[in-house]
Amino acid sequence: MIPGNAPVVILKEGTKRDSGRKATQNNIAAAKAIAEAVRSTLGPKGMDKMLVDSMGDVVITNDGVTILKEIEVEHPAAKMVVEVAKTQDSECGDGTTTAVILAGELLKNAEELMEKGVHPTAISNGYRRASVESLKLLDKISRPVKSSDVSTLKSIAITSMTGKSSEANADFLADLTVKSVKLVAKGRGSKSEVDRDDIKIQKKQGGSIADTELVSGIILDKEPVHSGMPREVSKAKVALIDTSLEIKKTEIESKIQINDPSQIQAFLDQEEATIKKMVDKINKTKANVLICQKGIDDLAQHYLAKNGIMAIRRAKKSDIEALAKATGGRVVSNLDAIGKDDIGFAGLVEVRKIGDDDMTFVTECKNPKAVSILVRGGSEHVIDEIDRNLDDAIGVVSLVVRDGKIVTGGGAAEIELALKLRKFAPRVGGREQMAIESFAQAIEVVPSTLAENAGLDVIDTLMGLRKSHTQKGRNPHAGLDAYSGKVVNMKSRNVVEPLRVKTQALSSATDVATMILRIDDVIASKQPEGPEPDGSDGMGGMPPGMM
Repeated sequence: MIPGNAPVVILKEGTKRDSGRKATQNNIAAAKAIAEAVRSTLGPKGMDKMLVDSMGDVVITNDGVTILKEIEVEHPAAKMVVEVAKTQDSECGDGTTTAVILAGELLKNAEELMEKGVHPTAISNGYRRASVESLKLLDKISRPVKSSDVSTLKSIAITSMTGKSSEANADFLADLTVKSVKLVAKGRGSKSEVDRDDIKIQKKQGGSIADTELVSGIILDKEPVHSGMPREVSKAKVALIDTSLEIKKTEIESKIQINDPSQIQAFLDQEEATIKKMVDKINKTKANVLICQKGIDDLAQHYLAKNGIMAIRRAKKSDIEALAKATGGRVVSNLDAIGKDDIGFAGLVEVRKIGDDDMTFVTECKNPKAVSILVRGGSEHVIDEIDRNLDDAIGVVSLVVRDGKIVTGGGAAEIELALKLRKFAPRVGGREQMAIESFAQAIEVVPSTLAENAGLDVIDTLMGLRKSHTQKGRNPHAGLDAYSGKVVNMKSRNVVEPLRVKTQALSSATDVATMILRIDDVIASKQPEGPEPDGSDGMGGMPPGMM
């Protein structure tokens, strides 16, 4: 404000502004709070969280991304950290907790450097250099693995499930995971590609986890539309259509005027003939199973049943697409164009009673490129968590089939990486050297959290791990066995993880940490007045600047 003049108002009334050190501290505090929320879930002895939403629905999980999706985060910097978990989940399927606690630790160490007078830009530059070097070092310490190496793929799936609800049945579920991934893998030159959506997980409460099964085809949560239709078809010829078997309504508003009663019968006869013609087109293809995405008229159901065709209506679009991949058929949009070439094959299509419901199993497909896993369990919460565990396991096995590279787990890769970064830091020099050393220290948050969650002494554990990695006859695969509390060779224990899980977690955590560090001004517009729909003030009982 210029002395003697009226004040110049730049920001709208009610706008809140934090600038300088205060803005950075608030952002870092929010990111650290998010990291702390999931920290206790990491590792073989990680604990679960119970999340209750406003409707009273309960989710019990230790999956980092599920926890962060369920809690309603208010702070903008905290939302950025949640995005890291979502990215990690979509890219890798696992490692979400690692990515989040790494981002929190990077920011915590950066705050200590800033208190010593290091500029945020210098810290950001140092972190970026450390991240680039880390990716090179990780590639060097990784090991190649072939997609035909079933035992290693199984070990990767078991490592992913360790410390989760599925751990007791990890061997059995890992076997299902590897089989399903190998069935849907598509060869692209020397590499294989796996689309995680080609493995459909169908949940049904009842039985036990041991009743979970892999189906070489698709499971539909539907039953035949007519009681007169067969409930089991062997050597099924499957027609897939995404149009309705009904008389279509006109696009424009129209009226039909009938003067003579005989015209009514003629009109009905014409409708019947049209529907019969539709069924005849399907019958000509010799199809004995029809899966329709839309509706099937009552009369069409009668004719289909008369011809011995099993028909299912209102199947989901994703199920129809998966059936096309499984049976080798084509989805037809125009019944006039349907031919024998569009028909898929399944060895058996049958209706089974699972729990209280009838479900249709399309199985024994030749070379299916889409499969299903039917998850069973004693309660809804159990099968939901098994579903999440299987999704993580499918993600990591798919990554290894695609990339063909693995690193040792149990904190071994992180300790090796931290030691090599500490040797690299003096070659850079200056203030960036301090940032690289802080980066190396932040990476060690993974083994230290594993130790903390296992109830072990963190300092003793880190010292033991560093000693194993540096002493004469050193072991670069030395990691922490959370059950015995000892430093052991993780390679011989088959505790392995995909390289991509580590590289993605490092890249994402570094990106979000450097972005938050470079923010020195937060300008927030005025929030709308009045209580939230739930009657609260919208702050959720947290202090300003937090979640």
